[in-house]
Amino acid sequence: MEKGTEKRIPNVLSIAGVDPSGGAGILADVKAFSACGCYGMAVITALTAQNTCSVSGVQMVPTDFVRLQLQSVFQDIDVHAVKIGMLGTARMIRRVAEVLRRYTEIPIVLDPVMVAKSGDRLLSADAITAMREELLPLASVVTPNLPEACTLFQRSEITERGDMPALFAKIYAQLPTTCHLYLKGGHLHGDDLVDCYGTPAQLYRIRRQRIHTKNTHGTGCTLSSAIAAYLAHGYSYAQAFEAAQAYIYQAILHADQLEVGHGHGPTHHFWKK
Repeated sequence: MEKGTEKRIPNVLSIAGVDPSGGAGILADVKAFSACGCYGMAVITALTAQNTCSVSGVQMVPTDFVRLQLQSVFQDIDVHAVKIGMLGTARMIRRVAEVLRRYTEIPIVLDPVMVAKSGDRLLSADAITAMREELLPLASVVTPNLPEACTLFQRSEITERGDMPALFAKIYAQLPTTCHLYLKGGHLHGDDLVDCYGTPAQLYRIRRQRIHTKNTHGTGCTLSSAIAAYLAHGYSYAQAFEAAQAYIYQAILHADQLEVGHGHGPTHHFWKK
């Protein structure tokens, strides 16, 4: 962990798409890495035309070029954690998994991005099976929100907070033994938010008061990136989950300091500054 007398700054890689408005995707990931004390890197899988209101276009990067980007990073740089975001297609998922199978010793945080905050779909239907079969076996952590979890693991959606432990247990049973589940409960109604992690036998809940703001664009990207950053620092999984949740909570709490767009604005990644 030490190089000379200075603490090592971890290198963390995001594999995701570009949101030109800066609230989500690669730009949000690199901001979160930086805010959490890491050196951020990015392999771009897709270009999007979007803002805080909607997604008006998606242009996928050729999968062979994505593989070349990945190989270029890994051949030269020690990567201490990987975060996976928007991949878009089954072909892209298979190509990314093909490369990452050589680096299973690195923590891999999978954020199964399916729908943008605006409601626009970002993952094709045929890619869901590929994600389940190709990427989940490689992931150290998967961080779905409730709609993503129910879609990815073919479960009925829940509407009550009391149903989360049962859903967690059903999803947990479908995961590889090496994969941790961080289940986000923000889509449920109520004055407080509850996220879950751990095991069905020892389930931990992180409770936060709901912050009433429309500036929540990119919260999932930012949370999963913070988890990757803290794992790269050497935190345990429980420590990384708790620290990342505390970070994103403050990023949302301070989001109204920003004036970005007319829809779902971004969180404030550098609220500590």
